[in-house]
Amino acid sequence: MAKRGKKPAWQKKIARERIKILLDLAKKEVRKNPDRARRYVELARTIGKRYNVRLTKKQKESFCKYCNTPLIPGYTSKVWIDSKTKTIVVKCLNCNKIFRKPYK
Repeated sequence: MAKRGKKPAWQKKIARERIKILLDLAKKEVRKNPDRARRYVELARTIGKRYNVRLTKKQKESFCKYCNTPLIPGYTSKVWIDSKTKTIVVKCLNCNKIFRKPYK
C-alpha cells in the first residue's frame, strides 16, 4: 500500500508522458491557435503539480511561466545575448516579461 499523499510510480510515469505530449502539441499549435497552445501548457503544468512531477530544465525554458505562452524565438519571444553580464536574455512578446540565463 502506498503512503498517504504519495502517487505510485506508474502514475508518475504516465504524467511525465502526458506533459511531454502536451508541450509538443503546444509548440505545434502556437502559430495556428495561440489560445489553445496556452491551454496545453497550462494543462501540462497542472498535471506536473498534481502528480508531483518536476519539469525538466528544457521544458521549463520552453514556455513563459507568467502567461503560459510557448516561447518560440522570433515569433512569441525575442532572444539576445548580453555580453556585459554574460547572460542570454529571452523576452516574452505576449506579456513582456524578461528571463535571463547565465552562460560562461
